[in-house]
Amino acid sequence: MKIEQIYTGCISQGAYYIESEGEVAIIDPLRSVTPYLEKAAANKATIKYIFETHFHADFVSGHVTLSKKTGAPIIYGPNAVTSFEAIIATDGQVFKLGNITITVLHTPGHTLESSVYLLKDASGKDHAIFSGDTLFLGDVGRPDLAQKTGSITANDLAGYLFDSLRNKIMPLAADVIVYPAHGAGSSCGKNLSKETVDTLGNQKATNYALRSDMTKEEFIKEVTDGLTPPPKYFPLNVQMNKEGYEDFADVLARSAQALSPAAFESAANDTEAVVLDVRHQDAFAKGHIPRSIFIGLDGGFAPWVGALIADVKQPLLLITPEGMEAEAITRLSRVGFDQVLGYLKGGFDAWKKASKEYDTVSTIAATTFKEVKANHEVPVFDVRKEGEFLSEHVVDAHNTPLQSLNEHLTEFPEKETFYVHCAGGYRSMIAASMLKNRGIHNFIDIGGGFAAIKETAVPVSDFVCPSTL
Repeated sequence: MKIEQIYTGCISQGAYYIESEGEVAIIDPLRSVTPYLEKAAANKATIKYIFETHFHADFVSGHVTLSKKTGAPIIYGPNAVTSFEAIIATDGQVFKLGNITITVLHTPGHTLESSVYLLKDASGKDHAIFSGDTLFLGDVGRPDLAQKTGSITANDLAGYLFDSLRNKIMPLAADVIVYPAHGAGSSCGKNLSKETVDTLGNQKATNYALRSDMTKEEFIKEVTDGLTPPPKYFPLNVQMNKEGYEDFADVLARSAQALSPAAFESAANDTEAVVLDVRHQDAFAKGHIPRSIFIGLDGGFAPWVGALIADVKQPLLLITPEGMEAEAITRLSRVGFDQVLGYLKGGFDAWKKASKEYDTVSTIAATTFKEVKANHEVPVFDVRKEGEFLSEHVVDAHNTPLQSLNEHLTEFPEKETFYVHCAGGYRSMIAASMLKNRGIHNFIDIGGGFAAIKETAVPVSDFVCPSTL
């Protein structure tokens, strides 16, 4: 028996390759399915099943494409309704894979069709669960993301989740291995662990949601408390996962169009495309196409594109580091953004060599900011999440979280120079690009963010442990 977690850090997602006696099951595959096909071919194995733990909201799965290429059936748990052929399994249904078995445990709560897959080894012993978004390490799936039917509420789903955990998962043995669908950075939970594999026994001891003395009412309150609005692209990804989507190979072939500076400029002027710059934030600050939006490949690229651009049908024009065009298109497709019209051939250097207009972002070091702050009362805007801000922040700073920046535009001074920062510089440069796109230029970015500011003598609030907020 072979179990391999294939973890994709940029979307904090774990897919799984399970092999026994030359037969393979794939759980929650990503959209680009080549790695699974190559792995099976290298092992002279056959992909027999494709299991989906639920209708994913934060990425487009590779289930449809993988099934077309292999003939393997797509398997969902009870209550799933798809526009393509699939096996809708019953609770407790068993699938044989070589000399092991995979049992469907229906665990509604995160969504109504959510299911956990229990793997039993050749001796019939419970070995591992592939818990999807039902159980994370340190957390559980949020109950407010499912496309609701009838009068079902987030509180109702939280109640279902309480029952699912206690009736289906917690009775399993402590040595059962937990393989979740996501780790830290995912928006499908609140406080996910950075670890991606654990034992159920350790989770029972450390995960707040698995406390044995917890009442259903307490569970519902704790699971639903503090939930921020889900990213707007989530329902669009769910729809693609339910109804199907274009093969990624076709998306890549159509999108990887190299455009000269003149053609790129013409496309930007003649279409509704967003010009998306995916280079490093320092490169963007030194020079970028006016009104372009920065979301760098080096950070949480795909989730931020989904959260801030939101509409997966939005046409995009890309500015990438040389040789990273296909990587950018691939990552965009993972969250359903398939409408890339092309990329700037030769990158931003070609734009400058063509004597095209460009803009910059004013940036200062934290040490310089310390001197400015010591001599003047200046407006400071912190674009980190509310929890980060409440934990510790520059005294008298305003919190304008990046994910809701558009809702705070009227809070920025119209003429007075203000200062913007995040934790390390990535998110504040995204904010800078958004502000400039909206005609706001009277700001300065603080390089290195709050981490650099803390190394200076700039007054900050008393630290509060995030877990106590």
